Amino acid sequence: MKLLSFNVNGVRAAAGKTLIEDLHRLDCDVVGLQETKATPEQVKEALTDLKGYHIYAFSAEKKGYSGTAILSKTEPLSVVMGIGIPEHDNEGRAITAEYEDFYYVTTYVPNSSSGLKRIDYRTKEWDVAFLAYLKKLEEKKPVVVCGDLNVAHQAIDLKNPKSNYNKTPGYTQAEIDGMTTMIEAGFVDTFRTLYPDTVKYSWWSYRGGARAKNVGWRLDYFMVSSGFMGRVQDSQILNDVMGSDHCPVMLILD
Repeated sequence: MKLLSFNVNGVRAAAGKTLIEDLHRLDCDVVGLQETKATPEQVKEALTDLKGYHIYAFSAEKKGYSGTAILSKTEPLSVVMGIGIPEHDNEGRAITAEYEDFYYVTTYVPNSSSGLKRIDYRTKEWDVAFLAYLKKLEEKKPVVVCGDLNVAHQAIDLKNPKSNYNKTPGYTQAEIDGMTTMIEAGFVDTFRTLYPDTVKYSWWSYRGGARAKNVGWRLDYFMVSSGFMGRVQDSQILNDVMGSDHCPVMLILD
């Protein structure tokens, strides 16, 4: 079974590039998209040429902002939009699809924003509420959570750790601690566990030719309940897939 996660930075723009062809080629069973920047109707319209998937989309109240979607070859047992807290769910940041033996959650974690003006919201409110939501799901069955988690957890996860530490959104101690808390709560960073010393990134700024120079950050993850790690065959970062400032990440299960 193959699962994918991809911050497309606007599904309509990505669909106008190579998104449809890439999804057909990768042929994953479940796909999570983040930062769709579109209403559910617009997501479905953008993906008209994508064959063989049920499409579920959740949008922010603010137009052209945030948004998530799940594309599934089989119909999930259930699909839930959001995490059940209105003040978080008005930005369309999470969708859960339930399958026979696990929950698949895709999320677009809030960026702390320039000047770190949203860092308190992100670390003290969102991170806490989202982890509580995942732990509640885990009472019923294992959880696979994927998406743009908007944090580089360790120095190996970004090209320039020293110059960005506590200055740039995604690499502050508060955000790092939030990810550490998630791991301590029983969620495994699949890629870093399988590849402890591998330098690979999933996001590059559009400025300064960052992608060509591989000046990037690893912001996109597949995390799984610790008891589910035995099902994981591989966790991959697909650097060769273009069309966004992020690249997709893939989880392969037995």
